[in-house]
Amino acid sequence: MNNQVMLSEEELDIGLVECIEVDLLLEAIYRLSGFDFRKYMKSSIIRRIQNRMRLERIGTITALQEKIIHEKGFLEKILNDFSINVTEMFRDPSFFRSFRQKVVPELRKLESIRIWHAGCATGEEVYSMAILLEEEGLADKTTIYATDMNENVLQKAKQGTFSLVKMQTYTKNYMQAGGTEEFSEYYTADDHFAYFRPSLLKNISFAQHNLVTDSSFNEFHVIICRNVLIYFTSELQNQVQNLFYESLCPGGFLGLGDKESLRFSEKTPHYMEFDCTEKIYQKR
Repeated sequence: MNNQVMLSEEELDIGLVECIEVDLLLEAIYRLSGFDFRKYMKSSIIRRIQNRMRLERIGTITALQEKIIHEKGFLEKILNDFSINVTEMFRDPSFFRSFRQKVVPELRKLESIRIWHAGCATGEEVYSMAILLEEEGLADKTTIYATDMNENVLQKAKQGTFSLVKMQTYTKNYMQAGGTEEFSEYYTADDHFAYFRPSLLKNISFAQHNLVTDSSFNEFHVIICRNVLIYFTSELQNQVQNLFYESLCPGGFLGLGDKESLRFSEKTPHYMEFDCTEKIYQKR
């Protein structure tokens, strides 16, 4: 009888013992918190685990698991570590320029508009969309639903406060994205932070939502989820794409990140490439 364990290419790179430790740790996190990272790319998860181990001066993943189970408050640290919060305003300006030029004319035909920013992190792209819609005269008839699994980053997003040192980059992105005003008109500043206008928040609804375990909660004309799926296995990507498909209106738009596509999704036949360069798809 052959008892040899068949490992994936990724697992072979990691090593059997470490792979087992990671699986057990992720199972413990799921049972304790309900957050399911078991189908995330292991390479991405391990980078976050190793960083936490260095910070805590812990020698093994098993020892880290013991702290998660037995040390009060440590689980929350790990959940924050695993949350993907890399973002910026008007990130990939050509995406927002394409959205403004090609998608907005289609949205003008609607009486009301619902947009879902899934995995919104600290909200920079949400505020970017709010500014774009205001400039295009669509803000008053649009509701933006901004969700993330991490409650801490959602609280930051609600504040609309960002580091002042980033404003030079954000201004450049805004201009390249086709902005029509002075970007500085949208915020006030002190020596350290930029505070975006509270009026931008009036049609934004922030809520906790886990793409891995939660179901659809509305029907949307636009879903934007950029550079989140790259951290998921193919199986989990398909699961989330099914969620997005169920949540989109007929003719609705799906915007993905520059390293993502629908090419290997089972839902591919149900979309047309609206802008293949910017990864914008339209539900048939």
